[in-house]
Amino acid sequence: MPVLSPTTGLHEMLALLTSQLHPEANHKEDLVFLREVFSERSLSYLMKIHVRLRQFQLQSPTPVFHSASCLAEDVAEELQNGPLEDDERELLTLLTTPHVKAVLTVHDTVAQKNFEPVLPPLPDDLDDELEEESVKIVRLVKNKEPLGATIRRDEVTGAVVVARIMRGGAADRSGLVHVGDELREVNGNLIIHKRPEEISQILSQSQGSITLKIIPAIKEEDRFSESKVYLRALFDYTPYEDKATPCQEAGLPFTCGDILQVVSQDDPTWWQAKRVGDSNLRAGLVPSRQFQERRLLYRMKMGTHQSPKSPRATPCEQSCEKAGLRRSFRLSRKDHQDSTKESHLAESAENEFLIYEEVTLHQMRPQDKPRLVVLIGSLGARINELKQKVIAENPHRYGVAVPHTTRPRKSHEKEGVEYHFISKQAFEADIQSNKFIEHGEYKNNQYGTSLESIRSVLARNKVCLVDVQPEALKVLRTAEFKPYVVFVKPRIPEICRQRSSPTSPGRGDNGHITNEDLQDMRQSAEQMDQQYGHLVDRVLVKEDSASACVELRNILERLEREPQWVPVSWVRS
Repeated sequence: MPVLSPTTGLHEMLALLTSQLHPEANHKEDLVFLREVFSERSLSYLMKIHVRLRQFQLQSPTPVFHSASCLAEDVAEELQNGPLEDDERELLTLLTTPHVKAVLTVHDTVAQKNFEPVLPPLPDDLDDELEEESVKIVRLVKNKEPLGATIRRDEVTGAVVVARIMRGGAADRSGLVHVGDELREVNGNLIIHKRPEEISQILSQSQGSITLKIIPAIKEEDRFSESKVYLRALFDYTPYEDKATPCQEAGLPFTCGDILQVVSQDDPTWWQAKRVGDSNLRAGLVPSRQFQERRLLYRMKMGTHQSPKSPRATPCEQSCEKAGLRRSFRLSRKDHQDSTKESHLAESAENEFLIYEEVTLHQMRPQDKPRLVVLIGSLGARINELKQKVIAENPHRYGVAVPHTTRPRKSHEKEGVEYHFISKQAFEADIQSNKFIEHGEYKNNQYGTSLESIRSVLARNKVCLVDVQPEALKVLRTAEFKPYVVFVKPRIPEICRQRSSPTSPGRGDNGHITNEDLQDMRQSAEQMDQQYGHLVDRVLVKEDSASACVELRNILERLEREPQWVPVSWVRS
């Protein structure tokens, strides 16, 4: 080992250590890495700076002169008043160089320990009524971004006060403006007699430096702790179309399915939120749940709003027999009166509003059962075919819930493979016990998919894929199954023209998709999205069977390894 003296610096120690590193067979890569790190020139410079600062701290030097910049100006003035030699000319050039002037100014600031900011002087013509009040002059610098604060007029005093501070905005970052502060002047202009709309316009049009004269609120509380409340938006919101918003520029637009982080619920009417994944760090205003409920309730009473959960027949249900999508019991499900539970759920859903759903990020653990994957599809999606292809490619990982039926078993069929064969009496008893997620009649035989069939697949640690009518989601959306819902819809050309396709859902006499078929498919997808889009985790647009199968397989793989947003109630113990 090298011998180090008490005066050896850190950079010298690193140089000695580097020279002493010898690679060994078992640690060659580690030693090569250390040699490269210790040999970095930037690290050596940092060590030298550290040593110099330590020496400076130990010496505790005192400034020889507190106004070096003034001395330099005096010397430069003297040199300019007479003939100059070469050395004097060079000195004059150095003293008038901007970099040298800046260094001397910094020297004087440090020497005088003058680190406090210089505030503009208060005007002499202050109002008499302000003599007993604390006045604060705030200077903010903003670019084209909003100031990040809204104002209102106090109904009692008539004063213009700060109503809210938007998280991440210029006012919030400064830490100098608080809710409740009284605003008196903007850039030297009195705003006491101006309307809040006029003041907001002045603030929004101001660029660069903005000077505010403020009377601080009596009580300033720091309530800006980051919220852990995350919501999934269940409706679209455009602030510029909302006449009730206090400031359209401060509103946060979002679409159904966006994840919002609510950072403030102090205002019962307007919350502050950010979009998860958005690069913009500033929060925006969104309507609170209670306020949006009141608005929708009022619109329902006025007849201008219809609950999106109100059940309506879609072209998918109306055209099942025409399309020939699935030869199963679902062809007879247009009569829903045999399921009293579904009718009850549909009636209760009419009184619910689609506003927000509290969610949390959930990561699957190795010991967790797989999540149920639910496929729903509009007219022409052929989701049963898609499901069967994915399961056939990997039957050890994916499984299907075996349905129940009352029809006689055929000679080639096995119990529990194609179907569970039960009597009509047992089937009716299971209906009364709410054991089916959906059921119906086809050619005088009963068919149904039971909850127990799904549990059986999940118990074998397989991902269970089910394709159901969207109404079944009301039963399946529980903490037990944690369903991941994929909405499959066919890609529909913008221009309705006749073309032939092997996966065509409905065809004319010559086997071609007609304009009427395309229109039905488009309406089916739109109505299903309108009614059930808030329950969907992923939309799969089916171009063809092969590409859709690949995309679905990728979705299932990501579902197992990546965290997903789920309702909070699903993960709470």
